[in-house]
Amino acid sequence: MNRDFSKIKESLASWSDIRQLLRGGEQGQLVPVVIPKDRRGFAWVTLVFLAVYFAGMAVVAGLVLAALAAVLVLLVGLVWMWRRAIIEIEEGTTGVRSRWGAITGVLPPGRHYLWLPWDRVDAVVDTSTEIPYSAPISSSPTAENVPLKSIEFFLKFRIVDPVAFVRTIGAGNFDLVLSSAVQDAIRQRSRKVNTERAYDLRGSDVGDVQDALNRQLGRYGVRITGANIPDVQLPDQYQQHLATREKIAKELSAYEREWELTRKRRIDTLLMEIERSKKTRDARVVEVRAAANTARKDVARMLEEQETEAQRVRWEIEARGKADLTSAENEAKALRHLAHSYRDNRAVLQYELARRRLDVGAKLAESAPQPLVVRTASGQGDSALSTLLLAQLLPRIAGNGQAKPPVGQ
Repeated sequence: MNRDFSKIKESLASWSDIRQLLRGGEQGQLVPVVIPKDRRGFAWVTLVFLAVYFAGMAVVAGLVLAALAAVLVLLVGLVWMWRRAIIEIEEGTTGVRSRWGAITGVLPPGRHYLWLPWDRVDAVVDTSTEIPYSAPISSSPTAENVPLKSIEFFLKFRIVDPVAFVRTIGAGNFDLVLSSAVQDAIRQRSRKVNTERAYDLRGSDVGDVQDALNRQLGRYGVRITGANIPDVQLPDQYQQHLATREKIAKELSAYEREWELTRKRRIDTLLMEIERSKKTRDARVVEVRAAANTARKDVARMLEEQETEAQRVRWEIEARGKADLTSAENEAKALRHLAHSYRDNRAVLQYELARRRLDVGAKLAESAPQPLVVRTASGQGDSALSTLLLAQLLPRIAGNGQAKPPVGQ
């Protein structure tokens, strides 16, 4: 791979050649910045002075032709001035405007008018095209310090700030800075890769390299929009070494295929032996299952006999228990009836006793003494005479059952 770094330069050209230079470059070199030639001059000032001269003659001498000549010359001078003041910026480019040599701003695409002679366009910068840049790097060492024959690095960049680009670095200096930055970044990347894995750099992710370049070149108003490594070439001696390794790898692959066939044959033989062993095992399993079924039947018959005997014993125990329970329940019922009988007899006796008590009480009530109330005069207490009389009358009243009440004093 005998390729050189892409070259970036700026050119001085007329306004008609700017588009061709920005799009196609010049002699195989990239031209992102074109300095336009200032086509404006001061010839129109001569026409203005000439128009003033003819106007003065018309005023002084009264010549009509002089007045017409003054007007005609003045119109020609104004049209000349208007045509020279027109500035047309192509689509996708940006003009850097300056006044007295100091950058004052930018001109977007379209038609503009710069009437003053000291206003001019210092540069026209391509700000929309992603400019391709190829950087073949030779003698880039790997992690084992083996210099690679070549690494081709490809990137695309775009000028996002034309003022910063023109003011701080310019196209020619940017070419040197970009080539140096790319070489440093790729060499740092190759230092991280072993020589035997150098081909892995092809098409690998170089996002870290792109970010590093953007951080380094961002202050110049440039942004890297894409990057990749399309090709890597190893040293001739190492390529021979790789060819030998490839030959050995092919022989190893042939041995591996042969061993794989042998292994498959042995595996097939072992599988056949396993199948025969499985059939023998299945036959023995059938015999064991038959013996197990016979033993299971014998055990089931024995268990059934034992279960029948246990059922008979359980029934006998339940029959005896039920008989004992029935006799106990009958005895309890007899005792309950006897208790009811005792209770009924006691109630009858209590009734007779209560009735007799009532009869005795009635008889006693008939022979009970009657109360006697002795009234005395109000405010007087019982006298000794009244008390004596009562003591004499009470036995009589109790004996006869009737008595006349004494007369109260």
